[in-house]
Amino acid sequence: MGLRFAVGSLLVVVLTVAGVVGVALTILHEEFRHFRPKPVDPRIVDVLEPVAAGEPQTILVLGSDKRWSDRRTGRPVRSDTMMVVHLDPDRAATAVLSLPRDLLVEVPGHGRRRINEAYSLGGSKLAVDTVNGLGLGVNHVIGVDFGGFRRAVNRLGCVYVDVDRRYFNDNDPPVASSDNYATIDLQPGYQLLCGQDSLDYVRFRHLDDDFVRAARQQAFLRQAKGQIGVSQALGDRRALLKIFSDYSESDLAGAGDAEIFGLLKLAYASSKHPVRQVPFPPTERQADETLVVSPARLRRTIATFERVGARPPGSRPRPRSRRAADAGDSPRAATGVVEDRIGGENHVLVLATKLGDRLPVYFPRTRLARGGYVRESPRGYEIEHRDGSSHPAYRIVLAHGDNGQYYGVQGTTWRSPPILGERSTQRRMRGRTYRVYREGAAIRHVAWRTKRAVYWVSNTLSGRLTDAQMLAVARSLVRVGR
Repeated sequence: MGLRFAVGSLLVVVLTVAGVVGVALTILHEEFRHFRPKPVDPRIVDVLEPVAAGEPQTILVLGSDKRWSDRRTGRPVRSDTMMVVHLDPDRAATAVLSLPRDLLVEVPGHGRRRINEAYSLGGSKLAVDTVNGLGLGVNHVIGVDFGGFRRAVNRLGCVYVDVDRRYFNDNDPPVASSDNYATIDLQPGYQLLCGQDSLDYVRFRHLDDDFVRAARQQAFLRQAKGQIGVSQALGDRRALLKIFSDYSESDLAGAGDAEIFGLLKLAYASSKHPVRQVPFPPTERQADETLVVSPARLRRTIATFERVGARPPGSRPRPRSRRAADAGDSPRAATGVVEDRIGGENHVLVLATKLGDRLPVYFPRTRLARGGYVRESPRGYEIEHRDGSSHPAYRIVLAHGDNGQYYGVQGTTWRSPPILGERSTQRRMRGRTYRVYREGAAIRHVAWRTKRAVYWVSNTLSGRLTDAQMLAVARSLVRVGR
């Protein structure tokens, strides 16, 4: 995460603003004296894979949970998040692999343990050595205290996020557990998240698992990218660099200007490509809550990570035509979708009455056969803007049926939200023109605009709805009473 805290924050805020680097290179070069994270164990050079400046590199990003109680009692700092990022400007995408914190691995010198224990037992050096043992060659390590994440998000003006469902935990019954997780209280819907709320959102795992949380962190990264302007980051660069220095550690602390400058340019070149998350393979959960993955599945996952965005020698990327992008997406062939107009209309009737003509409420006549509408839905609210203005909005939330997976329908009179500013293709269905937004091969959102408002269907965090299911739900949107 360190690079991005230097120019606006690196993964769940190094890749978020990497595009800023292109404009900032000259200015930052003059201020490298401020671009210094805290040093890590100097012996880490013994476990890092050497690489020439500017060459493709693999970075281990460690998000640590340094709490006041840990400082007071002297308990070791925990590694809360572990991500491996591969930067290569010649690839069509930047690869990201999130490692489950409860994954049972061989920690050198300590036997079979949870992977996040490596950081507690031996700091960044042992964490790198452990990850290398999985078959991943790490070139650099960047560790960030989550306090820095919170401050950087605030400094950058917060991030608009498509919150998929209600997130709540106060460590009291009926949803308490043996572990005291971080408290959180977030309502569903598209909204502006600032420091503490954004941190609570990306870290939440109460009643979830590491795989759902990894997908949520990637969703935050995906939406944050592009929301932070060049002039904003440049104008506040010294404060951001200070946050980087105060809350991060890296082997780059002892690097020369040429090495850091080369890595910044590499991050900038790679930031032009989409981020692709490599899903971790299915695992077996043990009685002690550790996760076990077979060696064969782990090897296949690492091989996939190393191939992300690779192009055949001499080939050039070809733009996808509008028709090719949506080939085979016929909503009529949506398996697992059922008609439920009465249930849907009953679910939103009170909300539609409250909103009246301020925001016409559209609901889906179809839904997945599994799951259904959740209790906290629908939610009517105002999307607050940075300038103090607001727009009426609502969110309908449906459960997919799998743990931590929710999809939904969003409506708002804000017709140009950042989430709909990404590249998309058009799809004509039932007399309407829909915009289809993809992440890799999967549809992430399907949006439709009227003269007064905009509506979109959001896939689950892990993209569990098929293309046909997403399009079937979107084309079934109908106004209450019509």
